[in-house]
Amino acid sequence: MRILGIDPGLARVGYGVIDIQDGCQRMLDCGIIQTDSDRSDGDRMVEIAGDLRQLIRIWRPELAAVEKFFFYRSSNTINVVQARGVVVMTLARFKIPMVEFPPMQIKLAVAGFGHAEKDEVLEAVMRELNLEQPPRPDDAADALAVALTAWLQR
Repeated sequence: MRILGIDPGLARVGYGVIDIQDGCQRMLDCGIIQTDSDRSDGDRMVEIAGDLRQLIRIWRPELAAVEKFFFYRSSNTINVVQARGVVVMTLARFKIPMVEFPPMQIKLAVAGFGHAEKDEVLEAVMRELNLEQPPRPDDAADALAVALTAWLQR
């Protein structure tokens, strides 16, 4: 099974692709879709959709896992929610089944503790995927944790 994990955002969308065969997980790809803050929000969302379409065509995931957004009081909350909507719409266009997980559930599934620190989650991702180096940047590592959660919570 191939799973695409996504950590949504407007400035940076983290993504991670994992493949599971015979019960063994391995990372195929990870990175970020980064948009330029000098561009309009609409143009940035078009860019996210286009780049995500390209990733889907390359990796052909059977399942997508998206981090569920919790409302924080910040100036970019609306933009992040809108970017997440673009992600959800793009996945729907490709008819890719999607699951969502809140941050606490991701931490619990991957690190064994719902209030795990970022470095504990990173260590768990590295262990589960047998990685020698931590995936970078953090958004990509977070997306891999989301993908792993989909597999571990199946």
